[in-house]
Amino acid sequence: MGFKAKRLVQAALAPVLLLTSVVCAAAGELSSVNMSPGVTVVGREIYDLHMIILGICVVIGVLVFGVMFYSIIYHRKSRGVTPATFHESTKVEIAWTVVPFIILIAMAVPATTTLLDIYDTDEAELDIIVKGYQWKWKYEYLTEDGDNVAFFSNLRTPQAEIYNVEAKGQNYLLEVDEPLVLPVNTKVRFLVTANDVIHSWWVPQLAVKKDAIPGFINEISTRTADEGVYRGQCSELCGKDHGFMPIVVNVVSKEEYAEWFAGKQAEAAEVNDLMAQTFAMDELMDRGQSVYTRNCLACHGADGEGGVGTAIAGSAIATGDVSGHLEVGINGVPGTAMQAFGGQLNDVDMAAVITYQRNAFGNNMGDLIQPIDVYNYKKGQ
Repeated sequence: MGFKAKRLVQAALAPVLLLTSVVCAAAGELSSVNMSPGVTVVGREIYDLHMIILGICVVIGVLVFGVMFYSIIYHRKSRGVTPATFHESTKVEIAWTVVPFIILIAMAVPATTTLLDIYDTDEAELDIIVKGYQWKWKYEYLTEDGDNVAFFSNLRTPQAEIYNVEAKGQNYLLEVDEPLVLPVNTKVRFLVTANDVIHSWWVPQLAVKKDAIPGFINEISTRTADEGVYRGQCSELCGKDHGFMPIVVNVVSKEEYAEWFAGKQAEAAEVNDLMAQTFAMDELMDRGQSVYTRNCLACHGADGEGGVGTAIAGSAIATGDVSGHLEVGINGVPGTAMQAFGGQLNDVDMAAVITYQRNAFGNNMGDLIQPIDVYNYKKGQ
């Protein structure tokens, strides 16, 4: 075989080797680059559809490129082959129109069935509002008696790991302080929206991905067959610190879920009781430090020195009139990264964190903000 022929053979084998690698990658759990079937019925349907369509594409690719390279190699000019002089063929034209049409119909049937299952949110046993904030998620469990449970889910990865002071943990940027908890084998409908910019709630193993758009509510549902911890992230470029917006879903038994939900309702009732209480300085400072670490530290610094946000230590807001501090904390600062926390923190936590900021970092203002002060300020707006 001549040099040119060898080069042609090598060129012919290249796509075959490439297709072989694709087929190997499609070998389910044997490859980490392939799609995961997840833990839901819909997720497994999506995975099966993916494998079917990929298989069809691989077969078509092998046949088309096989015929093409066979023709190039065995009908080349150096072999003395004389080009054919025929023109159109009605039978061939009918064949290459009908066969692809049949293939497309065969692909459309399972694809349509799977799409209908993906968008089926009827007869859900549990409804949860998912609301995106920069850069956290709010979950609200809706109940028939109106005794809803709501909480925020924030990034829990330590700042020391983020800034490379400590080694990064196994679930770096994928840990939260309050995970979403779901009962196993229960159809859950998510009502997805956003407070500020466009986010996207995405948990691959649950086969759930839905855009969270301010002013709109998008629906999607899931039914998880296996208990476990499943992680995701906001998949929309929602601004600076977009990568600090993880999702953690704990799927537990129905008995464990009922116990957890009752505990959350008890916490909400406890907060309502706290609203009418008067707290000592040390109580507010301890609670305020916890709230500051969870919600403020990333922007304002561990020592109130500032960073993304302005400094708290010695600032005109933290050492000025209390009403101005409440205004910033509750309503935020338009046009800046300072969010409105009035709808994110209850009045007890707001009173605590304002008290903490006015008496920590060397500010030492001596001001004591009570929950009733926050309530009255909101009422007077």
